Formats: sequence, C-alpha cells, structure tokens
Amino acid sequence: MRSILHSETREEIIKRINSLDAGCEHQWGKMTVGQMVKHCTLCEELYLGKVKLKRVFLGRIFGKMALNKLLSDDRPIRKSSPTDPFLRVVENIDDLEAQKQKWIALIKEYETANTQSIHPFFGKMTIEQLGQLAYKHNDHHLRQFGR
Repeated sequence: MRSILHSETREEIIKRINSLDAGCEHQWGKMTVGQMVKHCTLCEELYLGKVKLKRVFLGRIFGKMALNKLLSDDRPIRKSSPTDPFLRVVENIDDLEAQKQKWIALIKEYETANTQSIHPFFGKMTIEQLGQLAYKHNDHHLRQFGR
C-alpha cells in the first residue's frame, strides 16, 4: 500500500501539487482548487498533530472498522465523502501559490514524522495507518482536480 512516509511517494505528491494552477476545474464536488488546497493543508495539520479535533460519536462506534476498510486496498477514496465541519473551506483563497507551498512544507514533515494521530472519525492511528491515510487523502483530492 502506498504511504506518504515513503520518500518517492512524497515526491510524487509534491509534483502533483506543483502542477495545480488557478485554472484547474474540479471533476466532482464543489470546492475550487484554492479551497481544496486549503482543505488539504488543514488535514495535514490534523494528521501531524498540530490541530486537535474532538472525536465524533459515530466515529467512536464505526471509526476503526471504517479505517480498516479504507486501508484494506489501494482503491481511491470514493467521491464526495463526508468532511468534518472544521475541515470544510468555504472562503475564497486568494494566494494559491502560498497555500500550495504551505501544503508542500507539511508533506515534507512526514520525512521525520513518528507520531500517533487521532482522527475525529477514525480515532487513534498508528504511524503506518497515518501514512497510508495521508497518501489516500492527498491522492483523492489531486484526482479531483485531474492531477
């Protein structure tokens, strides 16, 4: 399974991020490219432990089962999956390049990451689960914009 913890995977994701521009149109969903980049930046901050969110009730019941299913194969995340309200971006993002650079800087932090993350739905994740989820999430949104 692909993981953001592997240097070649991080480099691939960074190249895909760098290929984004203001003219990119979504293939599904409602976010603009700027909103997607900001959303992914917020998610990386969550995954890397820079932001803490309260666990949701349904996640306490179904989170581990859903995480195991999501990480059981290399299939991409399904389109229009639910998003935690904190991670929804509705404002316009004026400086796409600056936001992309922030996202890339966070991706590079996985080189030395060794934290156990707590996801608001999935709960506690090992570093291996975190690496796989981070890759799948980034891949999902880059595919959303044809990258």
